Amino acid sequence: MKILDRYILFTFVKTFLSIFIILMFIFVLQSVWLYIQELAGRDLDISVIIKFLLFVTPSLVTLVLPLSVLLTSIMTFGNFAENYEFAAMKSTGISLQRAMKSLIVFIVFLGITSFLFANYVIPASQFEFRNLRRNIGKLKPAMIIRSGQFNPVGEDINIRVAEKYGERDQFLTDVIIHQKEPGRIGNYTVIKAREGELISSLDSPTLSLKLTDGNYYSEVKQKDFKKRKREPFAKSYFDTYTLNIDLSSLDDVDLDEKGVDNSYQMLNVTELDSSLQKQSERFMQDRINFGNSFVKKANFTPLKDFRIPVKDSLKEELLDNYKTADRAKILEIAKSNVTNSITSLDTRRTGVAIDVKRLNKFEIALHEKYVLGFSCIVLFFVGAPLGAIIRKGGLGLPIVVGVGLFLTFHFIGIFAKNSAEDGTISAFTASWLSTFITLPIGIYLTYRATTDQGIFDIDGTKQFIQKIFGIKKKEDVEVIEEKIDYTLTQEETELLDARSINQLKDIVKNHKQYGYSDAIRYGALDRLADLGISKENLKVQGFYENKKK
Repeated sequence: MKILDRYILFTFVKTFLSIFIILMFIFVLQSVWLYIQELAGRDLDISVIIKFLLFVTPSLVTLVLPLSVLLTSIMTFGNFAENYEFAAMKSTGISLQRAMKSLIVFIVFLGITSFLFANYVIPASQFEFRNLRRNIGKLKPAMIIRSGQFNPVGEDINIRVAEKYGERDQFLTDVIIHQKEPGRIGNYTVIKAREGELISSLDSPTLSLKLTDGNYYSEVKQKDFKKRKREPFAKSYFDTYTLNIDLSSLDDVDLDEKGVDNSYQMLNVTELDSSLQKQSERFMQDRINFGNSFVKKANFTPLKDFRIPVKDSLKEELLDNYKTADRAKILEIAKSNVTNSITSLDTRRTGVAIDVKRLNKFEIALHEKYVLGFSCIVLFFVGAPLGAIIRKGGLGLPIVVGVGLFLTFHFIGIFAKNSAEDGTISAFTASWLSTFITLPIGIYLTYRATTDQGIFDIDGTKQFIQKIFGIKKKEDVEVIEEKIDYTLTQEETELLDARSINQLKDIVKNHKQYGYSDAIRYGALDRLADLGISKENLKVQGFYENKKK
């Protein structure tokens, strides 16, 4: 590897690691705030919290890695252009593509590594994260009674309170409790109270609730089916009622238990592909079975087997061939059948929507394994030429431009994936849409940077507009003068040959102040053009002419 390649690669990697670590730290802090309610107030060991953050970190790479590549590309190449390092490279015959050679190899290697990371590391971390999160949710439920929502406490109790107050939030208002019964599915016991109080210590394995001014309602289970039809219930009013809940069994939660293993985020490419095939086959078979059962349930009668009362002459309206009582029965049966069919179709439509959404999520997860690596490559070819064009490094303009581009890239992907979940667009299109949109932008910017042009051809646009409206340019005289062939003397040629790039730019701008002829100025312009610095570049940098008189 040549010295220049090592220098460019070292500069890029150093900047990339710095930005990646900073962004990862920011996103981890954001995750802490996102899950703070699940971690706070549960008396967790520091090791459990560290494991929680460690397992959530790999999933953040899908956001941090592409953003880091984009920002690093803009900042690195912006610094090169701002410090005229690219001009020095071009003066020795090194093009932009040649300067990017070592970085292209690094970015391709990074893309392959990111695919392997997304295929193996992220599914494993999601498996650990989701199971750890589920197990943490079982710890000390007496400490997570949040106001305004139902909170599961144990396996048989759901509690909702309107407000908590007091030094330890031990006083409750508007308490609603749903209590399940062994062997019965559903909430058959409801307790409502105006006020409540947590009497026991929050660290106690027994949760004691003293309820005040409330009502107790319970549906009575009857063995006799005839009595069950009467829907018997028991209802009472109480001034005070104490409910004791034993939580000792919940304190022995194994945080290493693995009970969740079927999420699409936990699967690699092979497992996702296998799951997609099985679910697709099951989905198609369910549709066929539903169609057959629906036709069978509707009990359609073929026309060839249809019989009506034989009369001398049949009336046009079929129902007119029946008596009034029979017509009413026929219409009532038809109405009932249609209502049942509509209800069955609505239920099936909801089930199909859920199945389609699940299939699309699995397919999106499959494509995202490949999108991560490919997006890093595409965003590099957007950021590198963009940095060379804007000629700004550091943490100012490159950060603003990079974040703006990435947010656009990210939001397009989010909106597309949301549309794909309900089947509006295909999962393949949704997964690759933002990358496919960014790819031509990267090609366009690379071409503009290679040919030393700006992001937009402003001069060409102006000329087009002037040509349409017949507007004459104020620089026509200067253009004519530039076409004149100025001949340099031997001394003038040696003078220009001895000058550096910055000195040549200074001659172009201030030749009159130095007493040089126009021939020297245009000779300096020709030498700068040979070094890859065009007149447009000089105009952007303010070296083309001296506007001060």
